[in-house]
Amino acid sequence: MRYDFTDYVLIVAGAVTRVAVYALLALPAALVVVLSFTSGETMDFPPAGFSMQWYQKAFESEPFMSALWTSTYVAVIVAIAALVIGFAAAFAINRFDFPGKGLLQALAFSPLIVPAVVLGIGLLYLFAWMNLIQTMFPLFAGHLVLAIPYVVRTVLASLTLHNRVLEEAAMNLRASPLRVVRRITLPLILPGLLSAAIFAFVTSFGNVTVSVFLTYGGNVTLPVQLFTYLDHSYDPLVAAVSSIMIFVTLAVILTIERLIGAETLS
Repeated sequence: MRYDFTDYVLIVAGAVTRVAVYALLALPAALVVVLSFTSGETMDFPPAGFSMQWYQKAFESEPFMSALWTSTYVAVIVAIAALVIGFAAAFAINRFDFPGKGLLQALAFSPLIVPAVVLGIGLLYLFAWMNLIQTMFPLFAGHLVLAIPYVVRTVLASLTLHNRVLEEAAMNLRASPLRVVRRITLPLILPGLLSAAIFAFVTSFGNVTVSVFLTYGGNVTLPVQLFTYLDHSYDPLVAAVSSIMIFVTLAVILTIERLIGAETLS
């Protein structure tokens, strides 16, 4: 295949565009991580020097560590619950025709188009009316509502691309529907399920808009605690805590990648 000058220009332009986009996506997080190691008292770039003092202060801070535990705990529970509910919804949408199927699919994706502030206020009033606002349930429910669309979309794509020949062969051999799902369907779409779990975890762990309305007392998530801290201080402790959030998210993604491989996830 021969390339002319225009083809080379497009190839170079495409490469430059990709590098620029990746740099714009990664640069803010990279700057935060770099500033978290400063030895100065302010977040000036370049950093005044190298020091781990802000990480030490972050781990010694009871409010931040408590918020980190709350965020992690909520995100794990939400990821599990969203995976169960999302798989059931996606399986029903993909495999069956029933009245209200379109409505179910629209309902599953509706949180993506509703502004997060509106959703947070609505859930706040709902749970206040139900007298549940002083519990952890509103936070779980709010994050679950946000995570389910990502799980449904990911699992639905996996089920659509999945070859059903093995399922049909198992049913021809008199395997029960439950056994077919458990022994054939779930293992074959495992990469999609793990991808959906990652989306759910990250969505919950980093959410702040809905969490602001649904947290109470000492059960504050880490993003909300960060925003509260920024109201009266702007020292590098913020960068250190933000870096911890980045490291936790990367740890989850890299763990899944080590288990099944990035190529499989994609």
